[in-house]
Amino acid sequence: MRADFWNPYVPPTPAARRRLALSSVAVILGFWSILSGFGLVGPNRLPAPWDVVSAFGYLAWHDGQSMLATATLWSVGRLFIAGLLVVAIGIPLGIAMGAAPRINAALSPLIDPFRSAPVVALLPILVMWLGIDEAMKIAFLFLGAVVYLIPMVRDAIQAVPQSHWIGARDLGATPWECIRHAVLPMAMPRIADALIVAVSVMWTYITVAEYVNARVGLGQLIQNARRFSAWDQVFAGIIVIIVLALLTYQMMRYAKARLFPWETHQ
Repeated sequence: MRADFWNPYVPPTPAARRRLALSSVAVILGFWSILSGFGLVGPNRLPAPWDVVSAFGYLAWHDGQSMLATATLWSVGRLFIAGLLVVAIGIPLGIAMGAAPRINAALSPLIDPFRSAPVVALLPILVMWLGIDEAMKIAFLFLGAVVYLIPMVRDAIQAVPQSHWIGARDLGATPWECIRHAVLPMAMPRIADALIVAVSVMWTYITVAEYVNARVGLGQLIQNARRFSAWDQVFAGIIVIIVLALLTYQMMRYAKARLFPWETHQ
């Protein structure tokens, strides 16, 4: 075994990471092919990989239209709108809680418990309040993400050493200027991490949000396929969501690396 195998400060080279990632995917695909190809698991429980590829082609283009592209655009649009609301509300509120202990003491009992509570349980209440149209779906995605983002932003502000605040204060800055010009810039990399987590959480909730009266969307596509026992299409839809979530994650990680290169370990 390599001497640096258990050393978290010596990451593998990019080439080694690619080899390891491709190897793990190949192992999963091979195991999946064996289970389905030899009939060890029935197609109603685990469709073969080649059937999923065929279903993906059917969904991508059939009868002059692409159900998959349309569903993807709707799901991405809902997530984008909810994400804008999460950023506009969650980040300022998290900064306020981290910068002002009294605000934190007042709001923490209202926000912190929801990190452990099942947000899905709020779905019937949102349906009752907002109906079953787009407002409910966006509100559900927003709530599912913002309850994670706000505490993480608060913790990012509070994790900045007090010496930065004191140094700015000694230079004549007001308390808010200390937060804005000394504390907040130091917390931004961790706030970026919090935003990445929040967006990832929204992807995990997209199918739940679209189960209720969605005329189009990836969740609705999966639900329709399940209703007709088209499990190859169900798997295809799930894989598309996973790929989109992974692409979003990698894009945000890349953006963070460009904005805060001193905080990103490649």
